[in-house]
Amino acid sequence: MDFLSQGLLGMFVKRDKAQVIQNNLPMSSGCGFLVSGQRIGYARVSTAGQNLNSQIDALYDFGCAKVFSDKASGVKEQRPGFSQLMEYLRKGDSLVVTELSRMTRSLKHLLQFVEGLEKLGVDIISLRENIDTSTATGRCFISIIGAIAQMERELKRERAAAGREAARARGQSGGRPSTDPKKLEHATILYDNSTKTAAEVCKAVGVGRRTFFRYLSRKREKEKAEM
Repeated sequence: MDFLSQGLLGMFVKRDKAQVIQNNLPMSSGCGFLVSGQRIGYARVSTAGQNLNSQIDALYDFGCAKVFSDKASGVKEQRPGFSQLMEYLRKGDSLVVTELSRMTRSLKHLLQFVEGLEKLGVDIISLRENIDTSTATGRCFISIIGAIAQMERELKRERAAAGREAARARGQSGGRPSTDPKKLEHATILYDNSTKTAAEVCKAVGVGRRTFFRYLSRKREKEKAEM
């Protein structure tokens, strides 16, 4: 069992055990406890200024017993509502979203997440895409998404390999062109002796901010070592 599945299993067992104790229910196989399924919703918008109402209304209209929500980017690891959802879900439940992108914007993480929930007996329902992983059609659709993702990764590797080969044929080493050290030194002087921000300095000199800050960090460390 992979790390994601182990983490989800721990959350499931924790909630099932609490419900068994609270309601004096008998033990059973599977996760170890007698459980029944519910539709549990999850809603998310990317910024605090956006409204969750339309998603929440759609989820309750679909029959969700409870809805968790977040106002945060889908790529952020820290999402309080999502964490609470994972603790609440148990075997036999269906996780309902208005669209798949509400769970995550990363296709790779989405496929891992779906696989982890499938192993633990939780289905995913997406209203917009009309996907239900408890059905053969829904599982087929997820498989197609996975196949497309794999194809994109392979095509990307092929394009990168073709680019490197073309560069070698032209006598080039490949990779990004290096930044002129004189430009970086000019940017450092301007940054240290003016009120301009790093973004303004980089734009004026024509260097990338990440490249500039890496250069600046190495320069500062070298100066400290020489003191």
